[in-house]
Amino acid sequence: MPRVLDLLDPRVVVREGPRGLVLTSAAPLPQPARAVGDWLVRWAAERPDATFLAERAASGEWAPTSYRTALERVRGIASSLLALGARPDRPVMVLCDNGTDSALVQLAAMHAGIPVAPVSSAYSLLSTSFARLRAVFAQLRPGFVFVDDPRRFAPALDALGLVGVRPGLSGVAVIGSSPGGDHLLADLAAAPASPDLDRAFASLGPDTIAKLLFTSGSTGAPRGVVNTQRMLTANQASLAAIWPFLAKRPPVVVDWLPWSHTFGGNHNFFLVLSQGGSLYIDRGRPAPGLVEVTLRNMAEVSPTLWFNVPRGFDQLVALLEADTEAARAVFARLDLVFYAAAALSPQTRVRLEKVAAGAGRPDVFFTSSWGSTETAPLATSAHFPTRTTGILGVPVPGVDVALVPVADRLELRVRGPNVTPGIWQPGGSVVPIELDADGFLATGDAGRLADPERPEAGVVFAGRLAENFKLSSGTWVSVAAVRIGVVDACAPLLLDAVIAGHDRQSLGALLVPSPAGRALPNAELAAALAARLAAYDEAHAASSERLACALVLDAPLSLDDGETTDKGYTNQRRVLERRAADVERLFAFGDGVIDLRGPGGPG
Repeated sequence: MPRVLDLLDPRVVVREGPRGLVLTSAAPLPQPARAVGDWLVRWAAERPDATFLAERAASGEWAPTSYRTALERVRGIASSLLALGARPDRPVMVLCDNGTDSALVQLAAMHAGIPVAPVSSAYSLLSTSFARLRAVFAQLRPGFVFVDDPRRFAPALDALGLVGVRPGLSGVAVIGSSPGGDHLLADLAAAPASPDLDRAFASLGPDTIAKLLFTSGSTGAPRGVVNTQRMLTANQASLAAIWPFLAKRPPVVVDWLPWSHTFGGNHNFFLVLSQGGSLYIDRGRPAPGLVEVTLRNMAEVSPTLWFNVPRGFDQLVALLEADTEAARAVFARLDLVFYAAAALSPQTRVRLEKVAAGAGRPDVFFTSSWGSTETAPLATSAHFPTRTTGILGVPVPGVDVALVPVADRLELRVRGPNVTPGIWQPGGSVVPIELDADGFLATGDAGRLADPERPEAGVVFAGRLAENFKLSSGTWVSVAAVRIGVVDACAPLLLDAVIAGHDRQSLGALLVPSPAGRALPNAELAAALAARLAAYDEAHAASSERLACALVLDAPLSLDDGETTDKGYTNQRRVLERRAADVERLFAFGDGVIDLRGPGGPG
């Protein structure tokens, strides 16, 4: 008998607001927890020996940390931070990748009422200029910086002026899991819990700043979005309400998504903690040589929930198709496949469903949601069966979503306890976030009802307002839809496509090849892409969808210059700005350009 997950009825209440349609879940928001630390205290009492966190040890075996041990270490670190002079206006800055020590430091800071700011490790380890790292450091003015290995992070620490400078001089202390900083984390964790910590923890409230998450800085320098305790706990109360099945067994998750982003650091991490589950920290990611690490970890653990970005699923599905034994292990007890940050390719979903069926789990639930760093992140969820990959779902309990006309689109706006109060400023002040007259946050994302007669069918994503443009004919182009169609038509040869054509007669695309695409000789790759793009054009007659030309990019997208993030999100506008010469060559049909014009073709 097929399994049926227990899900909240997606029924919504619809009303006409002064600026547009407003959707609200018919279900009320359950009472959120007071603070995220209450979850750790609860499970340390109720499931003290259960694995909370696990990561690979040097031996290659999983090294688990129980809830009881986690709470003991968190209380020790938090007490030490307060004894060392930690203050709410001097956050704890975390530079390293996901890891047990990083998790304990972050939880300890929040336990003590000190904001924590996990920063993308790419700013320290992949950057050559450290420009973004310096910008974040200047905004934070932290009291402490944590790295797991101070020697590995020495260039980044040097760029911040923290190498060889004692804390009494710099005002910033470096904490490390290994020697090389000002304090060893193990020493801080071994300290006894203090009365000062008990008082600090008791004083936490809904408005206490818990975290600062920095946006990718697509339109300038990264900015620190304030995450309060209310935002984080209300998000998890909404998630528990839409997924009642979570109460039947604690979730088991294998996850690589960086904690410097709201998807991995808020949605996934706190889901595990709030439900008393187990999080296996994955050192893999969607990259050659590392995606195989993810597959091995998932096959060993057999998770119950699988979270990833579309690029991760795109790369893993081929490995799963080729290894039926690993596929059976991955899907052995899997309830749910969840994608976010971008739309999943329809072809990838079909392939994943086929793999699941072959592994004996044809009833795995595929779903997605929508939100942003400013909404902590959950705002809508597709907690109902879907057959397409563009459905964002309906508002979760406690959240209102408005569809407000902007040009020829409907902008998605959010109101609720999950919305940030503002942006962190040096010294600890907060600039209030800009809301419209009805208290809604404008997100810059566009959407529409999948079925105006049935709002419970959900909202369809219609792209970023800033990415869409008009052709010279005045026809609007939905960049997200074209991009998905092109990447899907060319699978598995492309990682992404950047769509160009503003004020031009026709569309063109800058193509980012995948590892499979780069493995082909240039001429063979160009021929394969030309054939697939011609087939795409045949199926898309409108000028706002068809391509006239395409160009394979030689240089990879740049993290330093904001073309991409460490999650693999491509900033379309930034790529077009930086690659203006490539755009000109594209529409001039210069060397290397795939010419898709033909009898009756575009252009």
